[in-house]
Amino acid sequence: MLNIDRDLDRFREIVKGRIRRDLRKYMSSGEMIARKGDKLVSIPLPQIGIPRLRYGPNPKGVGQGEGEPGDQAGQGQQAGDAAGEHVLETELTVDELAQIMGEELELPRILPRGEAQAASKRHRYKGIATTGPESLRHFKRTYRRALTRAIIAGSYDPSRPKIVPIRADQRYRTFVEETEPRSAALLLYMMDVSGSMGKEQKEIVRSEAFWIDAWIRHNYQDVETRFIIHDATAREVDRETFFRTRESGGTLISSAYKLAVEILEAEYPPSEWNIYPFHFSDGDNWSKSDTRLCLDLLRDKIIPLSNQFSYAQVDSTYGSGQFIKDLEGAFSGEEAVTLSRIKDRDGIMQSIRELLGKGR
Repeated sequence: MLNIDRDLDRFREIVKGRIRRDLRKYMSSGEMIARKGDKLVSIPLPQIGIPRLRYGPNPKGVGQGEGEPGDQAGQGQQAGDAAGEHVLETELTVDELAQIMGEELELPRILPRGEAQAASKRHRYKGIATTGPESLRHFKRTYRRALTRAIIAGSYDPSRPKIVPIRADQRYRTFVEETEPRSAALLLYMMDVSGSMGKEQKEIVRSEAFWIDAWIRHNYQDVETRFIIHDATAREVDRETFFRTRESGGTLISSAYKLAVEILEAEYPPSEWNIYPFHFSDGDNWSKSDTRLCLDLLRDKIIPLSNQFSYAQVDSTYGSGQFIKDLEGAFSGEEAVTLSRIKDRDGIMQSIRELLGKGR
């Protein structure tokens, strides 16, 4: 390994160490999420200074002393020796961030359900044919065939072992298509967008969803995401709409659960998918009767289809916060249910630990 490669590896380890140290800050901040690309995240690290040249005392020369008319550009300025304030941006993959988070929060690796796999196809070069492109010609097989033919024909001379393959001797690699099992997961996000869920609550959900998404993708090869928003009614939306929409009016949580059941039963059989519904709300629901309907839908439909159902309640000035209490009363001790309360941005780290700490 070249010295520059070793230096780069060492620098990346320093960067990862700084991220671990300030993980709570990064998890509570939306700044890093705004810098997310398809596979890389740009991370501001103001604690790491950019290497630069430093000059010692020098009675004369460029950058030293007072300037005089006719001096060359750069003279006449007193050199400074104070460190400048720099912000270094580095890039890590989302998978590297997930690994750092998993180590710091001591999250167990997720174990997919035994039958929950989606199939993918790949080509393996395992066969031999007498025809094919020259780029796939198998030289050893071709030579062996030519040698065998020469020995059988009596034209092989050990003292002059020259073998010239003919067209009939040519052998080529061929591929076969194999079906390879791949673990697949569905992330089904649901969020209350009624008037009591303000901008701050949605930003907390956005940050938490980023880290949930990163961890699930770290554990599964194939991940699909679906998004449901609800107030008194529910509808499926895209990712951008999910985090930007704000409605007004009351809340019927059962509307989201009914739509979730329709999606799961129609498109995601649990024998082929590892299913993870996540619901975010401030805990308000329209009525006790609708809460009872929600509990029935969870118990009879959603939980049996899912690896784990997770509910995270974001504190709001206008929300009653009652729904998490109802869930605690109904599903206390249920391994397939995780509950978390997020008081503010600083609570995101602990909430992630609570939601993902079972390894289901």
